[in-house]
Amino acid sequence: MTLTPLPTDRPLVIAHRGASALRPEHTLAAYAKAIEDGADFIEPDLVATRDGALVARHENEIGGTTDVSAHPEFAARKTSKTIDGHAVTGWFTEDFTLAELKTLRARERLPELRGTAFDGQFQIVTLDEIIDFTAAEAAARGRMIGLIPEIKHPSYFQQRGLAMERKVLDTLQAHAYTRTAPVVIQSFEVSNLKELHGLLGPERSNIALLQLIDQPDSQPGDVLAAGGTQTYADMITPAGLRAIAAYAQYLGPSVRAIVPVEDGRLGPPTALVGDAHAAGLRVAPWTLRPENFFLPASLRQGDAPAARAIEGTLEEMHRLLGTGVDAFFTDDPALGRQAVDRLMDR
Repeated sequence: MTLTPLPTDRPLVIAHRGASALRPEHTLAAYAKAIEDGADFIEPDLVATRDGALVARHENEIGGTTDVSAHPEFAARKTSKTIDGHAVTGWFTEDFTLAELKTLRARERLPELRGTAFDGQFQIVTLDEIIDFTAAEAAARGRMIGLIPEIKHPSYFQQRGLAMERKVLDTLQAHAYTRTAPVVIQSFEVSNLKELHGLLGPERSNIALLQLIDQPDSQPGDVLAAGGTQTYADMITPAGLRAIAAYAQYLGPSVRAIVPVEDGRLGPPTALVGDAHAAGLRVAPWTLRPENFFLPASLRQGDAPAARAIEGTLEEMHRLLGTGVDAFFTDDPALGRQAVDRLMDR
C-alpha cells in the first residue's frame, strides 16, 4: 500500500506525548486521539526498564503518571535518586521489569487541570507496541504518520548499563513501517545525538535528529555529568547553531525562546528561527497547550486555570507560525491542525 507522504508545504503538527490535553499522556488512547485529530507526528518519550525494554513515559519516575502507589507489592521500591543533578523521590522504571510495569495503569499527570476521567484505563506501552499501532493507523487512514521519540536522561541510563541509543535504532529497524516512515529522534543531551549521527548510515535516510534546548542558563545532562561549562544559551548562538547542524537536522527550543511574553502579552519574536535556518536547521518548538494556566494573561478566557482558551491558543499558534517555524509540539493536535490549515488558507 502506498501512503500519502507528510506535507512539505506547511508546518508539521507534532502531538506532544499524544493528545495529552485530552487523554493521559503516552497511552495508546492519547496517540489514537492525536492521529484522529490530524497530527503529523506522535511523540513517545522513552525510558528503560530493569530488563532493558523501551517504554513510553515522560520521566523514569512514575509516581505521578501511574497507579504504582496503590500497589502494596511495590511499596518498598519507593526511593530517592539524583537524576541530572536533581534529587527525585518516587518509583523508577529501571527498578521494574516490563511485566511488572504492565500491571500498572496510567494516571493523568495534571489532574487539577485535566481531570481524572480516564485514570486506570490504560497500560504503559512499549516502543514496539507504539510502532505497530502507528503502522496500523497509517494503513487505515492511507497517510504517513511520523514518530518523534525522545530518549530521556541518556547519560543517567548509560551509567546504569541501560543505554537506549542502539536499542532504539534496532527497534526501528525491526519494523517494516519505521524502515521507511519519517522518524525524528530527540534528546536534550548532545553526546548521544552525536553517537546516533555516527550510527546512522545513508540507508537510514528516513531518520533525522533533533537537538532539544532547555532553559538558557541550564546545561545538557551529559555536559553537567562531565563537569563542562556549556549552557543551552551557548548552543543557540550562531556559532552554537552551526555546531548543532553538524550532527542534527532539527532544533527544538521552547516556544518562549521564539515568542517571549512581556507584561502578560506575546512580545516581538526573537531572531532564533532565522538564525537556525541560516545554520541549516529546521525548527520545531515546544509546547503549545490549550489551558489558561499555560497562556499569557492577554490570551486567557476567564480566570479558571483549567479553562480551555481556544481562540487564545489559536492566536498563540498563529504568532508562532508567523515566525517561520517548520513544526511545533502541542498537547492539542486538533487545534494545531486548525491553526496550520487557517494559515494555509490565507
